[in-house]
Amino acid sequence: MNNSKKIAIIGASYLQLPLVLKANDLGYESYCFAITEGAVCKEHCTSFYPISILEKEEILAICKEIRIDAVLSIASDLAVGTVNYIASELGLIANPESSTSITTHKFFMKVALQKEGVNVAQFTRCKNPQDLEKATLFRYPIIVKPVDRSGSLGVSKIESISELKNAFETAKNSSISGEVILEEFIIGTEISVESISQNGVHHILAFTDKVTTGAPHFVELEHHQPSTLLQTTQDEIKNLITKALTVLSIENGAAHSELIITSNNEIFINEIGARMGGDFIGSNLVQLSTGFDYLKAVLDVSLGNPIILKFSSLKYSGVVFRNTMNEAKFDQVSRKEPYIITLESNLKNALKLTKSNERGNYFIYQSDKRINLD
Repeated sequence: MNNSKKIAIIGASYLQLPLVLKANDLGYESYCFAITEGAVCKEHCTSFYPISILEKEEILAICKEIRIDAVLSIASDLAVGTVNYIASELGLIANPESSTSITTHKFFMKVALQKEGVNVAQFTRCKNPQDLEKATLFRYPIIVKPVDRSGSLGVSKIESISELKNAFETAKNSSISGEVILEEFIIGTEISVESISQNGVHHILAFTDKVTTGAPHFVELEHHQPSTLLQTTQDEIKNLITKALTVLSIENGAAHSELIITSNNEIFINEIGARMGGDFIGSNLVQLSTGFDYLKAVLDVSLGNPIILKFSSLKYSGVVFRNTMNEAKFDQVSRKEPYIITLESNLKNALKLTKSNERGNYFIYQSDKRINLD
């Protein structure tokens, strides 16, 4: 009789592949649900179901039939609602369904955080062109983005009201709900915080420094751990994130929090995802820099196994994407370099990036120092 745990994984793109491989390594059965396009996990999981991750009822019926032991997703905001719904229906471990709307909708998230005194940039929601009158509340430049997408999709920084209509249409067309959020533009250092929670207890695992293309789309180009932030600032952020995770009812599993720190050391929470950070931050960098097996931990949480916070190494790690600023030096990087963990150099690479999925070649490193191609 097979007593292997059965894990339902919502999503099957390359972002979910590390989770599938970890589940396989641990002897679990992995069942992936996603549309076929880009579903690289279908070659590695126990069974693949070509179903949109938004088809909650259809996926639930299959999960009942399989009699799954856990359901999760590590790098998709779109999957959060399905994970929480299935877990609720089957009595499994995830976050409460009530948390879904505030962790996948940027406007509702900021409302919840602001209500509890958590520092966020000034913001407003726009559903139609008439709502753009609300932009008179802001001093330019401002950020315009969909309320429910990630990966810089549909995001613009605009300098004047003359750009507002086009930016609104771009964001609205990218939004699943057709809603857009306008935000005050905060000048500062961008970082993220990687964490894991179990039964409402939050553990901060790593701080990640970020490099982006800057305006107008802020596509992420590099992530590095550990952060260069002062320890006093990190301690302040730990307290802030712990409070924010509780406000958003993120009780179980990974979370990825994005913040901006001004030159006056004022800290703003930009947004928080109830998932690992993408761009290999959660799936690779945390373990490379700390030795903590983040992937195993999220599986343990979903199965109800107690997690053990053990950090066995302190290294530098990061991911660097090829772009117009580093292409010459990037092309000189060799797989033979001792710091290279992964090097992808045969992918398509857009020169003018407007969203994350236009990026191509990248490398992941682990070293005794930060790798900087500048």
